[in-house]
Amino acid sequence: MFNIKVGYTFSDSPINKPHLEHPLFELLAAIHSTGSVAQAAECLDLSYRHVWGSLKKWEEALGSELILWERGKRARLSGFGEKLLYAEQRAKTRVLPQLENLISEMEREFAFAFDPTTHVVPMYASHDMALPRLKEYMAQEARLHLDLKFRGSMDCIAALTRGECLLAGFHVSEDRAKGTLTQKTFKKLLKPGKHKLINFVGRQQGLIVRSGNPKNIRNLRDLKRPELRFVNREPGSGTRLEIEQLLATENIAAASINGFDSAEPTHLSVAAAVASGQADVGFGIQAAAAKSGLGFIPLIREQYYFVCLKESLDEAAIVKLRELLRSKEWRLLINDLPGYDTQLAGDVVSLRKAMPWYSFKTEKQPAMVSPE
Repeated sequence: MFNIKVGYTFSDSPINKPHLEHPLFELLAAIHSTGSVAQAAECLDLSYRHVWGSLKKWEEALGSELILWERGKRARLSGFGEKLLYAEQRAKTRVLPQLENLISEMEREFAFAFDPTTHVVPMYASHDMALPRLKEYMAQEARLHLDLKFRGSMDCIAALTRGECLLAGFHVSEDRAKGTLTQKTFKKLLKPGKHKLINFVGRQQGLIVRSGNPKNIRNLRDLKRPELRFVNREPGSGTRLEIEQLLATENIAAASINGFDSAEPTHLSVAAAVASGQADVGFGIQAAAAKSGLGFIPLIREQYYFVCLKESLDEAAIVKLRELLRSKEWRLLINDLPGYDTQLAGDVVSLRKAMPWYSFKTEKQPAMVSPE
């Protein structure tokens, strides 16, 4: 049994030959119709020697005769050769319509690559419900194509620094004081003079509970109740960092919470776990709770930032992205997401202003010496 491998090529002019051509079957079809190796070679604009050598090579590879030779008679395909040619023609008849559709789709996509007015923005981002809407809006309004991959906040910034994306998305709580987990985590990743922040959205994070809050959950300390099942986000996510920081502030040990080590990859999957009864409470954004018809207890406000390297800030794609974020149309598009706000969206923010633990020493000016 032979395996099939299909490839494709580029051409700057229309391709008149049918697709899925193979040189062996061109030879077999020509010999079948002409009854002569010499005439088949002439039809294909090949030398007799080339055709003869190719046939022998394929007979050896396939382990069977392809051509029957009898003195004074027309050359004809062997029984195996006839079946092989028939199988190829039948298979092509079945798949060519699908292949034509595939080629048309690929040609449309590749045409985008040759259009100087379009741009691709590779982005790693922490999960957010507004990002798919932004992706669609960018494509429609500005031919900006957001190549979006969801990762944890820390992984996203690390990928940006390694050059794997043009833009990274992460979020931090408003509690950014010195000595917090936020400082310890992000100060290692974000470097003044290297990274630039762009405001995206503000969000409300809190406890996601079942509709009507049947377990009467009011605050973080309730999570210590042994009968409650908690569902968390994965390590490395910004949301996991935030709940850990909140617990540290309240002197609550993570080990005292039933289910703290369980993990879901997105806000929506946390909400789904609560809605399905797999958990009694989770930690996530208000919009995810609302989408699943769940209750929500707000705990913190956070800011979601886009970050890029300093040299990328003036690239056409990033400039256009910032312009779209400042538009009234974009703000209306996410107006229905509870807990979101778009204040200062699109504005560039210095690390020193956004993260108060960054401080820059100023050089002391030499003392002035008064003239005698």
